[in-house]
Amino acid sequence: MKIGIGNDHAAVEMKMQIKEFMEGLGHEVVNYGVDTPESCDYPEIGERVGNAVASGEVDCAVLICGTGVGISIAANKVNGVRAAVCSDTTTAHLVKEHNNANIIAFGARIVGIETAKDIVKTYLEAEFMGGRHERRVAMISDIEKKNSSK
Repeated sequence: MKIGIGNDHAAVEMKMQIKEFMEGLGHEVVNYGVDTPESCDYPEIGERVGNAVASGEVDCAVLICGTGVGISIAANKVNGVRAAVCSDTTTAHLVKEHNNANIIAFGARIVGIETAKDIVKTYLEAEFMGGRHERRVAMISDIEKKNSSK
């Protein structure tokens, strides 16, 4: 699988470890984040990764900032993105299974590296269930389409 990864200055070290972890699982990882601790603007990175996912450049993505919230909000502004913040493996599994999330995010200041690895592995192994969830994901897309024309 081809996976995008993006981060801000708060998550450089964690990004490097998660990138290496995903590559160790056999995935190709495309880095859209920063590699230095100099302050940067997470909305630009969230948008960049969101566009890569929405265009099909990557299959899915992982975003990391201080909390995971700001960068995921930015990514969610891109049509076709369903980014979800995950601080545990149950959430990581369910956002894929029920919401067909195509991006997960977490905070380098919120979760430790081993939990982050578990979140990523759980998300990547989960599968969208379809069924009643497919209808609900379609409803989310309809809301997005309705509001993008305003």
